[in-house]
Amino acid sequence: MEQHIVDAIAQELSGTFSAVSPLIAGMRLVAALIFGGVIGLERESKQKPAGLRTHMLVSMAACLFILVSQQLAALSFGAQDAMRVDPLRLIEAVTAGVAFLAAGAIFTSGGSVHNITTGASMWLVGAIGLACGSGQMPLAAMATGIVLLVLYGVRLVER
Repeated sequence: MEQHIVDAIAQELSGTFSAVSPLIAGMRLVAALIFGGVIGLERESKQKPAGLRTHMLVSMAACLFILVSQQLAALSFGAQDAMRVDPLRLIEAVTAGVAFLAAGAIFTSGGSVHNITTGASMWLVGAIGLACGSGQMPLAAMATGIVLLVLYGVRLVER
């Protein structure tokens, strides 16, 4: 009886991965978490309102949305010619959702605007998460490196 339950759980956890294997999906999620976290660390070190955890969650959520869309696209929903899969809609939805979160981090006080860079970095880690979810981890790594150069390098030039 116990083995039957374990087998059922194992099949449920692995059987739904029709487009991307569990190992690949896990690697993509972890990569999104790491890349978002690296950028979040920089924001955290500057004591910004959206730091390490927020950037990690935004990046991983975007990655998960792409993974879910890949899984859904592999499922049968009727006649093949009647099915419409539009990954751009998903990217637009993620972009709009993250932009809403980023806008919440931005505020004005005394005639000046604060946290625009944090808002932009949140929006960017959403894109990095989308890249990871679609299997473009080298692109996500390059973007992460370039962002770190901008965040740290431009600050040095400004001083």
